Amino acid sequence: MLKKSLELLRLEAAETGANTLKRSLNGFSLIAIGIGVIIGAGLFSLTGIAAAENAGPAVTLSFLVAAVGCAFSALCYAEFASMVPVAGSAYTYSYATMGELFAWIIGWDLILEYSVGAATVAISWSQYLVRFLSKYDLHLPARLVMSPFEKATLADGSVVSGLVNVPAMLIVLAITAIIVRGTSRSAWFNALVVSLKVLVVLVFIALGWQYIDPANYQPYIPENTGKFGEFGLSGILRGAGVVFFVFIGFDIVATMAQETKNPQKNMPIGIIGSLLVCTVLFVLFGHVMTGLANYTEFKGSAAPVAIAIEKTPYAWLSSAIIVAILIGYTSVILVDLMGQSRVFFSMSKDGLLPKIFSEIHPRFHTPLQSSLLLGLFISLFAGFVPISVVGEMTSIGTLLAFVMVCLGVLIMRKKEPNAPRGFRTPWVPVVPILGILTCLLMMVSLPADTWLRLFVWLAIGLAIYYGYGKKHSKLGQAQKEAGS
Repeated sequence: MLKKSLELLRLEAAETGANTLKRSLNGFSLIAIGIGVIIGAGLFSLTGIAAAENAGPAVTLSFLVAAVGCAFSALCYAEFASMVPVAGSAYTYSYATMGELFAWIIGWDLILEYSVGAATVAISWSQYLVRFLSKYDLHLPARLVMSPFEKATLADGSVVSGLVNVPAMLIVLAITAIIVRGTSRSAWFNALVVSLKVLVVLVFIALGWQYIDPANYQPYIPENTGKFGEFGLSGILRGAGVVFFVFIGFDIVATMAQETKNPQKNMPIGIIGSLLVCTVLFVLFGHVMTGLANYTEFKGSAAPVAIAIEKTPYAWLSSAIIVAILIGYTSVILVDLMGQSRVFFSMSKDGLLPKIFSEIHPRFHTPLQSSLLLGLFISLFAGFVPISVVGEMTSIGTLLAFVMVCLGVLIMRKKEPNAPRGFRTPWVPVVPILGILTCLLMMVSLPADTWLRLFVWLAIGLAIYYGYGKKHSKLGQAQKEAGS
């Protein structure tokens, strides 16, 4: 099976010149990027769902369980990122450990996570913008905030069909314009919006803490109903699976390796640092939310934080939370688009995708054409496809990538025990094995239709690989030339 050697990956990482990515990110920038995608609107909705249907006030324990599961994978990511500081994340790591076919599968999974995820978030961003503006009696034309496949009933009772979701398209195009101007500018913008939304989370925690009713924590772990996942210990575990979606994102930091100063030092800081910061914020957030209102009040609500805020005299926080969600979605779209273009960059550099995806702009040092094409495609997807079709960004592809990275650390410790590592995963093989088992357990707990979507997506990807990628693989061509 075709595999990339560590020597080849290090040569790629050391490349300089016009067609290379500019190293402009430091440890703080990477932590901000990780926080930017982890703290999205999911925190403001999934916390209530997990509390009301699975864990009760013990949703804080669910956050800790999910964080521990992510931490195993984060430690493995950090070792790989310090060994092979090349763009592409799990795709690149799999290429070095398990071969080209597995690398393609992981790369294709990441495409699903980043591109479909960005479109989904853009559509939700549009919906929240409409809701926010309506609070101030500002109403956008209904036909211009829906896809052609959606209908809405107006205040006068008339029913209209959508034309195009203009806000969803504009936010994707606006973020694309920021990205193509350069990674340092993108990082600066991301740091700004991350600061704003973290501030809102901290304000909610600080103001809400003084109005916590201890009675809402009784019982802290509600008794199981007799059904797996409905409260009790199994409810905490199921709740961890639900809130795991909130943690997805720290892996995107690994796609920025080739644009990072001193990646051996800064990549582990960015990956582990963003996970630690978010875990602390999530536990405190969940504690305050379930302390302000009884967990049963969150059942069936898409905006549980609004219910919690009603228990305080700070009604203005409701609008602030919507602003935080809008800001949160904006940074998620930004990081998703950046991660997507960097995975495409790596796959194209290897010949598995057309060359246009790895061409670097001489002034901005970013994959400009790739970013523009992806931005245009995702904006059209967001504008003309309903959210019911786009669906929520699934975690199964990410979990599969986590499994591959943990397995890769075990393989590389056996094959290349003396290779230079800026960061070493502790307690090998225990940590990688626990990472594999934790992620597989979460994958098995996912619904059957999620697995079906994964298999269909992989089938499409394999058709492209055997139809184009394998024939144009630079590694494959080099081996053929060496053999002849």
